Amino acid sequence: MKTARLALAVFVALVAGALTFGSAGRAWAQESPEQYPSRAVTFIVPFAPGGVTGLFARLLGQKLEQRLGKPFVVEHRPGGGGVTAAVAVARGTPDGYTLMMASSTVMAINVTVRKSLPYDPRKELTPIALLARVPFVLVVNPALPVNSVADLVKLAKDKPGQISFGTPGPGTFHHLNAEMFKSLFGVQLVHVPYKGSAPALTDLVAGHIQMMFCDVPPAKALIEAGKIKALGVTTMQRVKAVPDIPPLAEVGMPNYDTSSWHTVTTTAGVPMGIVDKLAAEIRTIMSEADVQQLLSNDGTIPQVSPPPAELRRFVDSEIVRWGDVVKKAGIAGSE
Repeated sequence: MKTARLALAVFVALVAGALTFGSAGRAWAQESPEQYPSRAVTFIVPFAPGGVTGLFARLLGQKLEQRLGKPFVVEHRPGGGGVTAAVAVARGTPDGYTLMMASSTVMAINVTVRKSLPYDPRKELTPIALLARVPFVLVVNPALPVNSVADLVKLAKDKPGQISFGTPGPGTFHHLNAEMFKSLFGVQLVHVPYKGSAPALTDLVAGHIQMMFCDVPPAKALIEAGKIKALGVTTMQRVKAVPDIPPLAEVGMPNYDTSSWHTVTTTAGVPMGIVDKLAAEIRTIMSEADVQQLLSNDGTIPQVSPPPAELRRFVDSEIVRWGDVVKKAGIAGSE
């Protein structure tokens, strides 16, 4: 008798759970774009605080909260070069309440660098809006006896395996630039992964690592204070925020031209009405003069985002383009 009552109780609990789940599912499915957002939205950043992705998230979160009337809560989930955060978003509820500041690493580069990627950006993530391109700068500890790319290459060849570089994790754009540097000059460098640009820069200043390719915004103040030394920027054009730093293409790395790009992305399956609403709001925010000036002064290059469908095609093409670069650098399936 007790067994029968226990079985009945379990059955009732399962039915209740299923009904609750079904009701929750209908709740997000039935919310119209006009009603969205009706509660707080989580804005996930794949790296530790202090980097450019956090800057974008905080800026956009504040602006979206002002425009839409609900909190946009920034949450840092570092780990695995962006994989930890990407998996959380890919497996999330497709209701528009979980957004991610997704870089070219998360959306394109990881596809080829990783042997086994636990998410598929082409099927499990939906890009909403393109925000900016981000130039990188090659920086070294000032105690290192180098003043140019040629000096750094000579030192690395004189001390094979003794020069280390930092990154926010395997497969990040920082990592890819360093691997391309290794491939171009045939030098042996040691990779030291961190959970963000900021902790890597801290160790660079302290001399625990000797060099890194860093996104310009978190490196700018340290360069100006003389705590790290800049050898060149990765774009063919000079960067407005650091105009005195020459392009690497002009100082020892001919035709070198790279920059990452950053998007706001969400879980696949979010209703297109909500995706389009967010895309329109973000385009409006990114067109504001104060936002453009702030980002340019920090060392990024604001972009005018295409519509979400066109942005999806751009991401697909970037997976192919960076896949070729990763293969040429010899790091396909290396992580």
